Amino acid sequence: MENQEIGIGSRVKHPDFGPGVIIQLTGEAYEIVFMEHGWRKILRSFEGLEVIDAMEPDRDLVSYSQVEDMMVKVIRRFSDVQETVDLGDKWKGGKLILEPGRTDLSSKEIPINAFFHKIVMVRDRLRVMEQRINSSNLEEEEKVNLQQYLTRIYGSLTSFNVLFQFKSDQFTGERGK
Repeated sequence: MENQEIGIGSRVKHPDFGPGVIIQLTGEAYEIVFMEHGWRKILRSFEGLEVIDAMEPDRDLVSYSQVEDMMVKVIRRFSDVQETVDLGDKWKGGKLILEPGRTDLSSKEIPINAFFHKIVMVRDRLRVMEQRINSSNLEEEEKVNLQQYLTRIYGSLTSFNVLFQFKSDQFTGERGK
């Protein structure tokens, strides 16, 4: 598609998915509904997309996803509101069993969704602490030192990433930053 600027409502043809209509634009992709294959995200760099009927792009549009991303950032920064985080499908309805090393003690079972909820609460409270440190009147060196501790805590919690449905919700430590 030789860097042609097209807007929402443009009709296009994909070599595999056939005819479709652009319903949303992002910085790197077109969101297109194809007549026979439904909704797909196609990178703007994809060469095989043929423009059948081009609509002028509206330069003042802000996409729904951009507004959503901005709102999430504002809410995370200025509130203690906990977002909904999904437990991985394979863990739903499961249980965590703690077996003591001593045979005279009984094991403990915890519903995995309750355990997961506690992990998410720890993560959210760490995020709030991080935001409060960054917006505090501490010296920059003190902020950096505290941030390093938080990063190490996140790194220690990466063991629990297996529980999260989506990678974007997982913990990241020093290597992931």
